[in-house]
Formats: sequence, structure tokens, C-alpha cells
Amino acid sequence: MTADALAAAYTDAWNTGNPDAVAAFFAADGAIIINKGSPWQGRAGVAQMAAGFFADIPDLSLRCDGARRAGDHLVYMWTFTGTHVAAGNAVRVTGWEEWDLDASGLITLSRGWFDAEDYARQTAPK
Repeated sequence: MTADALAAAYTDAWNTGNPDAVAAFFAADGAIIINKGSPWQGRAGVAQMAAGFFADIPDLSLRCDGARRAGDHLVYMWTFTGTHVAAGNAVRVTGWEEWDLDASGLITLSRGWFDAEDYARQTAPK
């Protein structure tokens, strides 16, 4: 699968609002680490991570800003928008994920990055 096709399918999965659809892109023992935090391990962990975003921002809309692949490594650049449910604030967050892929094209490790301070400002109560 090309970088663009994989990125488009992953974006579509996020836009379903279904955590299991997101987790399906990961190997059974895959993991995601966001901003050097603790890893979300396995598909159940990835689904739990995605569910947290959907709970905080139920109208989350993800856009792929670009993807670059070199062998079994892919960089996925993104922007998400939506309304933070607790604060009632509109949010716009940009970031990227660095993926290691297995021979089947599933993500074995994703290292995700976004500006956490900016996110905290956007989600602070008014």
C-alpha cells in the first residue's frame, strides 16, 4: 500500500469515531506513545487511547496533511478539529506520528507528537 493510501485509510478510520477502527491499523502487539508518555500497548490499548480522544472531542475531524514513507517507516502528518466537550471550546491541533510498519503494513510502533501546551490552552475552561 502506498503512503498516501495508508494515510487516507487511517484518516478515514479516525473519522468514523470508532476506536476499534483506529486500532485495526496496529499489529496485535503494536503500541503508540504520545509525546514521550507511557505506551498504549496492543490493539486494546490503542482503542482505549482513541476512545479518550473521542470522549473529549466527540465531533473530532481528522485531516491528513501529508505522508512520507521510506521502507518500513512512515511519517503521518495531521490536523484535528472539533469541540472539547468539557470546556465547550473549538480546538485545532496539529501533529504527526512516526510509524514502524510490519511486512503486512500494520503499525508496530507509533511515536506521536503534538504541542501539549497549546492543546491545554485550547481546552482550558473559558
